[in-house]
Amino acid sequence: MAYPKAVLAQLTSASLECASHDALIIISDDFSKLPNNSLRDAVLAQSKIDARIGKQVTLLVIENKRVILAPTGPLNRDYDDVRRYFDAAKLAINEAKLSGSVNPALFLPSLSGDSRYQHALEVSFLGMCQALWQPLEAREYHGEEIEPIATIGLINASSQTVKAVNAIAAGQYAARDLCGTEPERMAPPRFADYCVDLFKGTNIAVDVIDDITAIDKNYPMLSTVARASYAVERHHPRVVKLEYVPEGEVTRTLMFVGKGLVYDTGGADLKVGGYMAGMSRDKGGAASVAGFMKAVADYQPEGVKVIAYLAVVRNSIGSDCFVPDEIITSREGVRVRIGNTDAEGRLAMGDLLSEMKDLAKTEVNPTLFTVATLTGHAARAMGPYGAYVENGPARLAKVSRQIADCGDLWADGAEVSRSRREDYDFIKPRTMADDVLSSNNAASAVTARGHQFPMAFLAVVGGLDKHGTDSTQPLPYVHMDIAGSGVEGGDWQHGKPTAASVASLFACYCL
Repeated sequence: MAYPKAVLAQLTSASLECASHDALIIISDDFSKLPNNSLRDAVLAQSKIDARIGKQVTLLVIENKRVILAPTGPLNRDYDDVRRYFDAAKLAINEAKLSGSVNPALFLPSLSGDSRYQHALEVSFLGMCQALWQPLEAREYHGEEIEPIATIGLINASSQTVKAVNAIAAGQYAARDLCGTEPERMAPPRFADYCVDLFKGTNIAVDVIDDITAIDKNYPMLSTVARASYAVERHHPRVVKLEYVPEGEVTRTLMFVGKGLVYDTGGADLKVGGYMAGMSRDKGGAASVAGFMKAVADYQPEGVKVIAYLAVVRNSIGSDCFVPDEIITSREGVRVRIGNTDAEGRLAMGDLLSEMKDLAKTEVNPTLFTVATLTGHAARAMGPYGAYVENGPARLAKVSRQIADCGDLWADGAEVSRSRREDYDFIKPRTMADDVLSSNNAASAVTARGHQFPMAFLAVVGGLDKHGTDSTQPLPYVHMDIAGSGVEGGDWQHGKPTAASVASLFACYCL
């Protein structure tokens, strides 16, 4: 896995003559305020004959050195945020690469005291990494040299900043690989293999459950989703379990279940009209969880224990596929009536959440999460932002608000949603033959509260409805729907995966 590494760099009066970096990238809203006099004078002189400066990314040659100017645009309005830097950095690094640079340095002059931009340097670096990522299949075919930029110097950064952003970048690259790779190359066994290799030599314990009999017995809802894939051995499901235990005292435990649908045909409720294209990215939730674990492995935060279960499965169509109206008894003993087979992600995660809930009862200060590219409704309602739906204990602790606020500072935005009584009413049984309905039989994007009610379903089948604020053991739980934020531009077939939630979770719990 090749990705650019951040390194320390310094801007001095002789910086343009320094051989350690072959380009200087400057990101700013005002290039007339550069602190280096000779550099400022050279830029101002160029701006008199080049009207593009300050309006679009521009490559200059100053003292035989590449200088790339990337304007952010306005930063002072109420609705401006640090993504101004993220977006400018993506354009700037592509210009640097096209010019032949392999070792640029990044400089952010005249940062204001506005708290929105306190991590602008780190965010700019991560934006560059987003732009430079190439799909795993492309790297395997062409070789890792298709990513020529090996290091990016961060001017005026601390060693701790470099360590943190390198950990986040490593996690995001892994998440993009896992999410963005085609369905055969990243079929469940190969997804699991990637995770095993990713954490080899780290302090992350990895356990892969590949025995079909064990999956049928312990995770009956996941088994139901996977049933039609059993006819093809290379499509057999996997449950990947990851655990990080810090040195010293544990003060908090983070517990994740990730949706890893390596391909979602919709099952018997087949996706038609072109909506199946891009469904190899329906593993984005598990990918982001694995990416967060990689960031944790590289950074090794103190006091935080992290446990993750990944439901890695293919929702195939075939003679043995599950169908609407079936009633499945979950690990929790809940009788689930299938409303639509395209609402498969909540089934794949539900039994793992139930197991995680049982484990949480003995952990220190636990918080549980499900992370999934779950609903079109989240994308329709929230646009390019994640949608976080939380239970009562999580809401009292302001869990989602804290993560979302961190995300605003790290270009990883999300909106906080409420779980309400209508969500539980929506999934209530219609007969005495079942206990809960998995979904309705309409697209979530046209269903009222289409991204909120799945959290209620997960709470019920995971047994977390018995651990609300009124219980003797409340357990905070947040469902993170990243269907809107998981790929660039909402283009599930061709957009680059964004590794949504990796940076905000890391910033919230590891820094």
